[in-house]
Amino acid sequence: IIILCSKPSIEFLEFIGVVKENGSEQISLPPVLTPLSYDYVLVAKNAENHVTEAFKKQRDYIDELKKKNFKVTKIIDDDLAFYGIQAPKEIFERYRYLLKVSDACNWRREKNLFIIPFLFFQIVFEARFCLHEVKFLKSLHLFLLFCEFSPLCVCVGLCVFRNYFGEKVALYFLWLGWYTYLLIPPAAVGIIVFLFSLSQFNSSPLIKEVCESDTVMCPLCDQGCKVWQLSETCTFAKLSLLFDNNGTVVFALFMAIWTTLFLEFWKRNRASYVCEWKVSDWSEEEEELILEIVNNVDCKPKKFEHSYVHSTLVIICVTILLIIGLTHALVVFRVIVAGFLASEPSGFLRQHANIGAMVAGAVLHYITITVMTRVNKIVAVKLCDIEKTRSFAATEKSFTVKMFTFQFFTYFSSLFYVAFFLGRINGHPGEYVRLAGKWRLEECHPSGCLTDLFIQMTFIMVLKQIINNVFEFSGPWFRRFMKQKRSKKLQRKCAHCYLKDETESNDGAELCENCKLKDWHKNYELTDVNSFSLFNEFLEMVIQFSFTTIFVAAFPLAPLLALFNNIIEIRLDAIKMVTLERRMVPKKTNDIGVWIDILEAIGVLAVIANGLIIGVSSDFIPRLLYQYHYGPCANGTSSDCLTGYINNTLSIASLSDDTVKFSPEQMITSAGVTVTSCSYKDYRDSDYKFTQQFWLILAARFAFVILFEHVVVICKFVAAWFIPSAPMQVKNDKLFDKLHRLKEELK
Repeated sequence: IIILCSKPSIEFLEFIGVVKENGSEQISLPPVLTPLSYDYVLVAKNAENHVTEAFKKQRDYIDELKKKNFKVTKIIDDDLAFYGIQAPKEIFERYRYLLKVSDACNWRREKNLFIIPFLFFQIVFEARFCLHEVKFLKSLHLFLLFCEFSPLCVCVGLCVFRNYFGEKVALYFLWLGWYTYLLIPPAAVGIIVFLFSLSQFNSSPLIKEVCESDTVMCPLCDQGCKVWQLSETCTFAKLSLLFDNNGTVVFALFMAIWTTLFLEFWKRNRASYVCEWKVSDWSEEEEELILEIVNNVDCKPKKFEHSYVHSTLVIICVTILLIIGLTHALVVFRVIVAGFLASEPSGFLRQHANIGAMVAGAVLHYITITVMTRVNKIVAVKLCDIEKTRSFAATEKSFTVKMFTFQFFTYFSSLFYVAFFLGRINGHPGEYVRLAGKWRLEECHPSGCLTDLFIQMTFIMVLKQIINNVFEFSGPWFRRFMKQKRSKKLQRKCAHCYLKDETESNDGAELCENCKLKDWHKNYELTDVNSFSLFNEFLEMVIQFSFTTIFVAAFPLAPLLALFNNIIEIRLDAIKMVTLERRMVPKKTNDIGVWIDILEAIGVLAVIANGLIIGVSSDFIPRLLYQYHYGPCANGTSSDCLTGYINNTLSIASLSDDTVKFSPEQMITSAGVTVTSCSYKDYRDSDYKFTQQFWLILAARFAFVILFEHVVVICKFVAAWFIPSAPMQVKNDKLFDKLHRLKEELK
């Protein structure tokens, strides 16, 4: 790999091992470190009473390790007991041999594997962790400090993270970096669409018609609301034009195709790296089986099982508790808040009751997300326990699917309501739909239903990304800061040590007890990690990917916000793993697992959702029909085809109709004029029946949705078929590698 940057720093060149060769600078990755003197550390409370049940379990477990020839070193520090564990070389040799004879694994493995047999899942210990390697941490710090976002740094960084944290963490950063890089095109197109919308502010006849209108609109609630002028929504009409225009249709089509290209090119990029890492044919289930055999030759694996009862239970939990429950709670809350604000004596609150209910609903939605995240995790774990999966790989996959499903509906249930139901089931003057016969269902914002969806998405995306990043980084940092006194005390003890500091000692050399204790305690004070720590990072990014693709037609700037967030996120995640968290157990993998299936499902759902938003929620189809069938251009009487469109979308309700029950106080305008009729947004005649134009628009809406989805799905399949899942070079390398292995075996 040739260095492409102009003047890389000396520290960075020393870190990545640059050597001069024929006048060029060539990379040689950092030398592989020998295994640490201790592979794992267990921490337990130093029990004074040696007859307790917890102490007996700990003692029995340590004795079992010693019987398997594990080296165990115990160090007492006040109320804590540290157990340093070192596996015998025979375990690693058996593991490598089984990899060699395995059908699903390439036997030409690197020699720097960090293998720890998991033998202590049900043992009572306060903490258990891998030790951070000081020399490798120094290299990682230099990489994070001096490396820029360039292809060279990405390649070197992935190799460093892979050697230290394993392929699983390296593939997460590879996916996140690839996702961030490919967000640049949709972010740029989103900005162009946004600027195109801004350019129409002064030339759009729709905005001019709204701002100059003298139309009196019907009250938006039963008590406290009065009739209002359509021109009062001039500012919001301009806002709605930013995401309800012809440009968003093209942008939604672009994003649907971009989703497919992103996934297909990701498969190619992943294939290149896993081929280089020699894990193309690796199998997670076979890996776990090998570890079980290494631990116990007479082990008996669990059989594959499937429970239809359990699957039915998951469906019930999702449909009843999440989709129906959360959506109804949000609807009831918004209706009550709107009625409460409308009855307030303050004129400002009465006039903006609809906006207040919208903002309050968005805030409640965010609070619900925060609370339900913890509840969903508990429910998902309980369901996995009931399921009794065969292996950890199966448990991880099952938990991922359940947790993502719960989180997805927690995030998007209210957005689906706002996008597709709000303002369409509330009735009409004289026959409004009410909750419990009392509270009238709220209507869309006067400027359109997409305004509500835009505000909801803005609140959730901005709050979620900013607050999550702040707490995700500051939480571990603050906990480490609060434990600094203990670390300083141990550091003063090490000043009396005659051995050299561990950063200068030979790899694998034994340290004195004080140095060991300092190192172990420093690792113990870091934030705990577990097998699902990486799951949280993936979940956060995949939920963001859902926001970026599913409702992008209502929020064209979503890819830009995601790009800015990810540029910060990828660096914060790396710093957090290196400096603030305990070391994850390095694990091999050759893919991001079930997440790729979830991403493909999101891509299909994005096509459906964006088609429905454009065809059903937006005014694109009514504008198109008016422009060519009902408007002035249809008769050739005007050059401006959208003149009179706003007035065409309104129906009239008169007080002379006995079914209309607005009070006389509600029919007084802000100028003090009493009116006898008002307008509302719908296609109805004087008898409140749907007009012929309504049915024609409805048919055109669904025809557009079907056409849009079929065209986009065909484009997706063509793109997926046209792009191979792996580069030809990778396939050829695997072919010749397998041929070479077979020849060696034959010899």
